[in-house]
Amino acid sequence: MYKPKRYSINLLKILNNSIIDLPTPSSISTWWNFGSLLGLCLMTQTITGILIAMHYYSDPQTTFMNMVYLSSNVNTGWLLRHTHANGASLFFICMYMHTGRGLYFSSYKMSSTWIMGTMILLMTMATAFLGYVLPWGQMSFWGATVITNLVSTIPHVGDQLINWLWGGFAISKPTLTRFFTLHFMLPFIIMMMVIMHLFFLHTTGSSNPLGLNSNLDKLPFHPYFTSKDSVGFIMMMFIFIYLNLSHPFILNDPDNFVPANPLSTPVHIQPEWYFLFAYAILRSIPNKLGGVIALTMSIMILTVMPLSEKSKFSSKNFYPLNQLMFWTFILNILMLTWIGAHPVEDPFIIMGQVMTCLYFSFFLSNPLTSQWWDKTIG
Repeated sequence: MYKPKRYSINLLKILNNSIIDLPTPSSISTWWNFGSLLGLCLMTQTITGILIAMHYYSDPQTTFMNMVYLSSNVNTGWLLRHTHANGASLFFICMYMHTGRGLYFSSYKMSSTWIMGTMILLMTMATAFLGYVLPWGQMSFWGATVITNLVSTIPHVGDQLINWLWGGFAISKPTLTRFFTLHFMLPFIIMMMVIMHLFFLHTTGSSNPLGLNSNLDKLPFHPYFTSKDSVGFIMMMFIFIYLNLSHPFILNDPDNFVPANPLSTPVHIQPEWYFLFAYAILRSIPNKLGGVIALTMSIMILTVMPLSEKSKFSSKNFYPLNQLMFWTFILNILMLTWIGAHPVEDPFIIMGQVMTCLYFSFFLSNPLTSQWWDKTIG
């Protein structure tokens, strides 16, 4: 009699190969800590989000006061809300640092890992935007109005899409219900994408500061790098606790402490600080459709990096001109963030347009400069 084979998955072995005995380049530095810090941020956001969802009502008439009730009447509800709100900012700080490290040390040469990471960034940005709308404050409402109206620029189907997204002809209760449902679901999708990201990473191996082949110079992940990650965890938790207990509102928009009023438009509509650079790029294009394309390409252009880079060495340590260009690029992003927080008026309009051109020129000039340097020293 035929008996089917039974396949068992040894979870302890998988965990051992993924965390304990994982071969890791011995030269990686503190810049590689942000990957594990992102995992901690994701778990924090998911747990606090589930707890907040137990008290949330997706009704424009009561949502704002319900959030006030959570903060003032539910035991430790204030801490729960501050942790979730400030955790989003901490999440993006770690994510931008993680992406910047990948750009500097050319981690994008591991194309599958890099592209999956870019998709995670996009999903995280979408999740954060949806979550920003849910408190139903003044800036939440008008931010949702401005951003969702961008969908109407899609040729032929834009109006139908925006009506589906709103659940009607204006932002109202169906919109809030849709946004809450998507905001609750997306973190679990992000978790699955993170697992795929780690699978690709463990398949290709980690990059290293020298950008050289490190197959002969590897150490087990534990205890050499778990100790480094533990220090990073402790430092981040101290900063996070200090932020939540001493300055819980420093990263929040004051207008969002006012209930949403469709009849009163804020003087200056702007998103959260971690979207300001992209918002400045959107505003710098006079054409609405062109602005949407520029906004999308500001993130999607990261997926082109594995195809454009043909340099001999991965690390920018061997390319002084590229180092200068990279730090100029970082300064440019900071300037775009500053411009995005200001009204659309002179001189911020022309400054935003110049900075937008410099932003996209980095992705074109960076690989060309690397190839020119290879030929020069070769």
